[in-house]
Amino acid sequence: MGERWQAVDDYIAARLLGDDDALATILANNAGQGLPPIDVSAAQGKMLFLLAQMAGARRILEIGTLGGYSTIWLARALPDDGALVTLELEAYHARVAQENLESAGVSAKVDIGTGPAADSLAAMTDEAPFDFVFIDADKQSNSHYVAEAIRLGRPGTTIIVDNVVREGGVLEANSDDDRIVGTRALFDMLSANPRLDATAIQTVGAKGWDGFVLARMR
Repeated sequence: MGERWQAVDDYIAARLLGDDDALATILANNAGQGLPPIDVSAAQGKMLFLLAQMAGARRILEIGTLGGYSTIWLARALPDDGALVTLELEAYHARVAQENLESAGVSAKVDIGTGPAADSLAAMTDEAPFDFVFIDADKQSNSHYVAEAIRLGRPGTTIIVDNVVREGGVLEANSDDDRIVGTRALFDMLSANPRLDATAIQTVGAKGWDGFVLARMR
């Protein structure tokens, strides 16, 4: 099925996205710099772009930068006076991302914070409120990141969390995989939090079988 999923993603990209030399260059640079190929797909990047625009986002928080591929999609969704804060654990990844943001012409809208995201988030006050939050970092910390997104958000803030299906691993109640344990804890937290209205969508495609949480603050 994987080849078929990839073919459908290629079809979607060809019909609805078209060629994007800037993003192709960035993915090539990421590969050349040794970054893992775990960015969102092109179709998913366009989905994030559209969701941010639909939310009328002027201030965006991203947790998990990697090489900046999703960052660029989100930055493109912002108005001219919009701003995006993105947090990356690895200093090397952050340097590659900065190069990519400059290459794509969106660096003026983006501030990259480096180091543990929990520390960066704890220090944030003046940056809030954010209108849109995208979380794609260490899965063990997803519940904490969503809690911080709530603290830094407002009624109406959109929160998106990636990699929440994990090829069905989310069903494994006795898993010893920290990423699955963290994902299941996220679902428990979402179901119990009265400040969020949430669902999750399974996805298949170039990135395999996975999914996104979509939530909105009440």
